[in-house]
Amino acid sequence: MFRPLFVFIGTRYTRAKRRNHFVSFISLTSMIGLALGVVVMIVVLSVMNGFDHEMRTRVLGMVPHATLESGQPINDWPALANQVKQNPRVVAVAPFTQMQGLLTHEGKVQKVLLNGIDPAQERQVSIIDNFIREGQLDALAPGEFGIMIGDKAAAKLGVGIGDKLTFVAPEVTVTPAGMFPRMKRFTVVGIFHVGAGEIDGYLGLTNLSDLSRLHRWKADQVQGLRLKFDDLFQAPRVAWDIAQKLGEQEFYARDWTRTHGNLYQAIRMEKAMIGLLLLLIVAVAAFNIISTLVMVVNDKKGDIAILRTLGATPGQIMAIFMVQGTVIGVVGTLIGGVVGIAAALNVSAAIAGLERLIGHKFLNADVYFIDYLPSQVMAEDVWMVCGAALVLSFLATLYPAWRAARTQPAEALRYE
Repeated sequence: MFRPLFVFIGTRYTRAKRRNHFVSFISLTSMIGLALGVVVMIVVLSVMNGFDHEMRTRVLGMVPHATLESGQPINDWPALANQVKQNPRVVAVAPFTQMQGLLTHEGKVQKVLLNGIDPAQERQVSIIDNFIREGQLDALAPGEFGIMIGDKAAAKLGVGIGDKLTFVAPEVTVTPAGMFPRMKRFTVVGIFHVGAGEIDGYLGLTNLSDLSRLHRWKADQVQGLRLKFDDLFQAPRVAWDIAQKLGEQEFYARDWTRTHGNLYQAIRMEKAMIGLLLLLIVAVAAFNIISTLVMVVNDKKGDIAILRTLGATPGQIMAIFMVQGTVIGVVGTLIGGVVGIAAALNVSAAIAGLERLIGHKFLNADVYFIDYLPSQVMAEDVWMVCGAALVLSFLATLYPAWRAARTQPAEALRYE
């Protein structure tokens, strides 16, 4: 098998020698350092991708892409929905009515944003069916005053399927005996778990007509329409265009960027900044390659001088040490890439197991928008990390190789 001289000698220098094991040990540590840097970058970027993915699929799958509302109750919402659907970017439309208030049960109180929905229409714009643990969405029948709440709210109130809750509205009823808060008894017909603290703890679902009655509206009146688009990132522009065409004075649009946009942008920015900072770990490993090759050059000055006297050119001497540094970089990057992908694919299960073992939750739903550690490996991130590691490893070989090429045979052999 044909191998150029500089490739043969460069790869041979990478392996252990009987005369100087220390240099080979330094080469091994350089590989390990580079591999660890690649592993950490792949795992952390995969976790950030996981947060990004969960934000888009879970949280933004539950909250509206955009809503179209009016200052007054909307009477003929089906006709308005047909107008909105004429926009090609609109995938689905569903009516909704909201009311904030408190849920009480046996002295326990929990604030809630009560959403009145039509179960059949809601399925077109929401993924709530994927997260229902008990009960079903169709149990929210009109006139029954059923309610579906998150498992976090259910645990705080100590209720389950079939239990009664009292909803206290932020309004009062004036009677001859005085002013009394408006209250209504609801029956728990379903419990869901999205994994997002603000949804599992503070969102309640009931039938659209029941909440309209609580508002003292007609049964067919609604607060607005919930819109789902083919591209949620186009929601601000498309929703604004729809509102303009319908009449800005009559309707106004709100989109998800007003409620969760800052969080989503923070995740994207954190991914970029963390990736940049973790790249410094790979850069440190590359500096280890520089120190390794400098030590090898000092150790092999006699060999370099002999090769020069035998006719090796400075370019060949330079190529020998570039090959050695590149081998360290390639092997370290390959090991890091394989281990990093394996770790990123299993980090969610590993953290979940560790939480069960020590009985502590690392991601508290009261603080974070999800209560588990997600991970999603993306091929472009793996290629970017491995490519950056290889480039830095190659650049790290240039100075030691150039220094080796400048070695003068007479000076190197003077004291041999």
